[in-house]
Amino acid sequence: MVDIYQVDSFTTERFKGNPAGVCVLDEFPDSKSMLNMAREMNLSETAFVVRDNDEFRLRWFTPTFEIDLCGHATLATAHILWAEGFWEKEKTIIFNTRSGKLIINLINDLIEMDFPCLEYSEVIEVPSSLIEGLGGIIPTFKGKSRENYIIEVATEEEVRGIRIDISKLLKCKMHGVIVTAKGSGKYDFVSRFFAPEVGVPEDPVTGSAHCVLAPFWSDRLGGTKFRAYQCSERGGDVNIELLEDRVLLRGNAVTFFKGKILEEL
Repeated sequence: MVDIYQVDSFTTERFKGNPAGVCVLDEFPDSKSMLNMAREMNLSETAFVVRDNDEFRLRWFTPTFEIDLCGHATLATAHILWAEGFWEKEKTIIFNTRSGKLIINLINDLIEMDFPCLEYSEVIEVPSSLIEGLGGIIPTFKGKSRENYIIEVATEEEVRGIRIDISKLLKCKMHGVIVTAKGSGKYDFVSRFFAPEVGVPEDPVTGSAHCVLAPFWSDRLGGTKFRAYQCSERGGDVNIELLEDRVLLRGNAVTFFKGKILEEL
């Protein structure tokens, strides 16, 4: 039997933040089996982790395919390894992934993840179906980072008020779209992330999106330390520190359930 967990990431409360599946294995099964498990969990991402001497190998699957980087499922996996006694809390966790080595530490009850900083660039035009799919918002900036669009709008209220049209967003050739604005209260900035192309109409809290939001908002606000809020329905807090070509993402996690897979994957 295989241990399986569901964890709410970037929150201290159950039913908030972003839920991720975590499957702790002795060895990885074939990719099709992990994809089937991710579909069965039916969460935005499920993580599969295998110990490799003093490090770990980590892979992430959406219900559709394997992905290169996932913040909230990485945070969830580290939480489980420490909370369930798979690893000592005072010891650093090193994950070997498609995006290289990810270094994870526990700092004053916050899980700190050392992720790669992602570049972005401004674009002149975006598909009209993208703007229509986001409810006709008025961008103050349009850009791209890898396969994601970045749209800045003028106010936090505009970000919170978006009602998407999935059929129009699906006409865009993209992984997803980040919509962001300067925060109006205790947060430096807010964001939302939509990715219907990969089966995630809206991701509750997206760690990897903050790998590009960190340099984006550093360029606009100055400084390197930010408190961010992803204002989906579930919502979640992300503490961020930009270090040249790396981004430190910090957050909490809460275990929702623990179970057993009755047959081998």
